[in-house]
Amino acid sequence: MSTKRKRLGMITPSSNSVLEPVTNAMLAGADGVTAHFSRFRVTEIALDAAALSQFDASVMLPAADLLADAKVDAIAWNGTSASWLGIGRDRSLCEAIAARTGVPATTSTLACIDAVRALGAKRVGLVSPYTDDVQRRIAGVWAEEGIAPHTERHLGLRDNFSFGEVTPATIASMVRAVAAEGADAVVILCTNLDGAALAASLERELDIAVLDSVAVTLWRTLELAGGDIRALTDWGRIFQTSAVIKWRRLM
Repeated sequence: MSTKRKRLGMITPSSNSVLEPVTNAMLAGADGVTAHFSRFRVTEIALDAAALSQFDASVMLPAADLLADAKVDAIAWNGTSASWLGIGRDRSLCEAIAARTGVPATTSTLACIDAVRALGAKRVGLVSPYTDDVQRRIAGVWAEEGIAPHTERHLGLRDNFSFGEVTPATIASMVRAVAAEGADAVVILCTNLDGAALAASLERELDIAVLDSVAVTLWRTLELAGGDIRALTDWGRIFQTSAVIKWRRLM
């Protein structure tokens, strides 16, 4: 690995209180890698027009422009909105970010899908804080990508800030529940759920992959930046696995 410092840019929901401290804690053991954050307003997760409009590219792309000023090596939209808006939204966003900045881009949803495929998981359990209708929409969107959820648990919450108040014990209980129903990988689908620190121990306990959205976003972004994901192996088995997906410059 090159000794050149790697800067990772993260586009962050304004009411998220988890992803920044967790990302920085994970990078504490990775020499020469730093994370940089740019926020835009997100306060609730729902399917009404006002909630959906929060994720318009016109408000997200300026956040990417600001990260590019810091000369980051890769940019991630560190949120899972495409899981209910449609995967095409994230693919278009990444293309737009790359075209504007010349920097490779990913998102939490794309990273989670890459991780599931990289691990060869067949029976995926989804754990989220979302409402019934959002969770149903997520199941349909993921099924369109060939990853129909095998089982799921969700909390029925709408207020984005409240997601960050969910206890690790509650998250672990949800992961154990979907594992007991036959999942061979569990995706903790929300970057404002504090599940990253649970992943490695739950993997050992349950003998399945546990893919936390914050951790997996960091995995994919660091790989896009040309960094060494193996520096983070203590955080879960995904950090021993390459996505084997190369970025093609779009400019």
